[in-house]
Amino acid sequence: MTEHANTEQRNGVRPSVEAASRNPQRWGRVDAEGTVYVRTEDGERAVGSWQAGTADEGLAHYALRFDDLVTEAELAETRLASGAGDPKQALQRVRALRAELVEPTVLGDLVGLAALLDHLQHSAEQVAADTKAAREHARAAAVSRKETLAQEAEHIAAESTQWKAGGDRLRSILDEWKTIKGIDRKTDDALWRRFSKARDAFNRRRGAHFAELDRQRAGARDRKDELVAQAEELADSTDWGPTAARYRELMAEWKAVGRAPKDADEVLWQRFRAAQDRFFRRRSETFSERDAELADNARAKEALLAEADRIDPSSDLEAARAQLRGIQQRWEAAGKVPRERIKELEGRLRAAEERIRSAADSQWRRTDPEAQARVEQFRDRVEQLEEQVEKARCAGDARRERRAQEQAAQWREWLAAAEQALATR
Repeated sequence: MTEHANTEQRNGVRPSVEAASRNPQRWGRVDAEGTVYVRTEDGERAVGSWQAGTADEGLAHYALRFDDLVTEAELAETRLASGAGDPKQALQRVRALRAELVEPTVLGDLVGLAALLDHLQHSAEQVAADTKAAREHARAAAVSRKETLAQEAEHIAAESTQWKAGGDRLRSILDEWKTIKGIDRKTDDALWRRFSKARDAFNRRRGAHFAELDRQRAGARDRKDELVAQAEELADSTDWGPTAARYRELMAEWKAVGRAPKDADEVLWQRFRAAQDRFFRRRSETFSERDAELADNARAKEALLAEADRIDPSSDLEAARAQLRGIQQRWEAAGKVPRERIKELEGRLRAAEERIRSAADSQWRRTDPEAQARVEQFRDRVEQLEEQVEKARCAGDARRERRAQEQAAQWREWLAAAEQALATR
């Protein structure tokens, strides 16, 4: 066992240590005076005394002590391998266990345990080194990420004219910046100065842009004031064609000017719109005589709509359809209506048509042969199960009767649902 452990250690293989409690007599003895000896490569070595029971019990006691040490070492090794263990704590445990082997009070493969501790120490040192390397790698990645963010901020500060998007992105960069940890203070401060400088430069450019925009809006306000004055001068004109064309030109100029300051823009627009509306309202009143025929047509169509509203498709669907066709024919013959009434009147007619169409669809669904057949199928099944209930009751078979009743109840629910669905179609 000892030679095997030494060979495993030399080859870099994890040493295996046999549990001493499996065969305590292999690893030592208890003499007549009760002294407990462990066998080693250098001969026997006293590890304690035993007076409380038989020699075998004493050997088992000291073997279990040895197994406890092995268990501690293996537990530290397992935690280390899983990533849950701290390599520094593992090294401390190795030192404590080695101290136990200086003047051992256990019975077992001491050389094998020492080899296992050597392996554990090597593993802990390797994990510590890997952890340090990972920490350095994480630091480098964090530095690289902040450098990338600083470069992006500098690009935004130098070139971006998307003021809202740029400002939003700088805020999101700042939020991400705060989450990046693990950089030394000196490097972090230098990167922060780059980002902060870029953000300040962007804010200055954005401020200058909006200051210029304010100047432009002040000019737009002056120009829109001039357009309002012209619109108000034309409001009482009776030169209908040229004046209407001039209002269209004024509207095109209004849109081309751009926005004035918010507090003035709405006030100017209301004045411009009021002058324009006054002119076109006067023109509309002048043309009202020409529209008398259209108004008469609209009244005729309103009468047709009232007639359509009185159609009751529930009593006689075919008669309702015939009435609707007659109304539709007279509707077309009634002619055009004022433009502002077209949408309203056509919408009301479509509503009447849809009401009769829906009634027809509903009647078709109520007479759907598949739905009727499904109801009849459920009803037949309920009757069959009720017959089975009665037969089971007559036969005195309570269990079969109960099962048939449960099935019948379920099919009754399905029948009721199918009948309800058919009734509401």
